[in-house]
Amino acid sequence: MVKTFIVVPTYNEKDNLPILVEALFELDIEDLHILIVDDNSPDGTGKIADEIKEKTPARVSVLHRKGKLGLGTAYLSGFKYCLEQGADQIVQMDADFSHNPNKVTELIERLKVSDMALGSRYIRGGSLDEDWAFWRKGLSSFGNLYTRLILRMPIKDVTGGFRAWKRKTLEGIPLERVKSQGYAFQIEMAYITHLMGYSISEVPIYFADRSRGDSKMSLKIQVEAAKRVWSILFEYRDIQ
Repeated sequence: MVKTFIVVPTYNEKDNLPILVEALFELDIEDLHILIVDDNSPDGTGKIADEIKEKTPARVSVLHRKGKLGLGTAYLSGFKYCLEQGADQIVQMDADFSHNPNKVTELIERLKVSDMALGSRYIRGGSLDEDWAFWRKGLSSFGNLYTRLILRMPIKDVTGGFRAWKRKTLEGIPLERVKSQGYAFQIEMAYITHLMGYSISEVPIYFADRSRGDSKMSLKIQVEAAKRVWSILFEYRDIQ
C-alpha cells in the first residue's frame, strides 16, 4: 500500500482548515495522512488543528511552531516529518482553497511517470481566477516568465505551490541547502529538481482566489522573490 502525506502549512486559516481536511479525506486515496504545520496562528488555527487530530489521530498530525517562521521552513519541516513517518509520496498545498483538493489525485497519478508533479496555471487548460485584477494577473505571469528566463527552466509554472513529490526525489535533493522563504521557496525547489535531472510533469489547474480569510501575497513578497532568483542562480552553479 502506498503511503501518502499531504503537507498543509497554516497561518490564520481557522475557517478553511476543517473544510479542507474534510474534502481531502473524501478523496479516493487509500492510505492518506495529513500533516498540518501551524506557525502559532493568532486566530487559533493551531487549536482547531489539534481538535481535528483528536478526532482522527491515526491520519492527522500537527506540527506547532513558535511563530511565523516562513513558508520555506514550514515545508522543509513538513517534508522531514513525512519522510521519517515512511511516506512514499508527499503532496504540498495551500490551506485557502486556491488549490482545488480534487486535483490531488491527478497530481499523484502523474507520479507514476515523473519524479515530481506540479499544478500549473500556465499550460493549456490552466487558468487564474477571473476576478483577479489585470495588474495582478500580469504580475504573476511576468514573474514566471522572468524566473524561467533567468534560470532556464522548461516548466511553465515555477512559482506555484501545489505539488506532489516521490519519496526518492525529496531524498535526493539537498534540502539542507534550501534557504529561500516565502514564494521563492517554490522557485528554488523547482530549480534544484530540474538541475538534478528529475523529471517534472505539469497538471493544468484553475487557481482560485481565497473566499475566506486574508491573502498573504503582497507586492513586497513578489519583489523579494524576484531578487532571490539571482541568488538561486549562483548558489547552485556547482550542479549546473
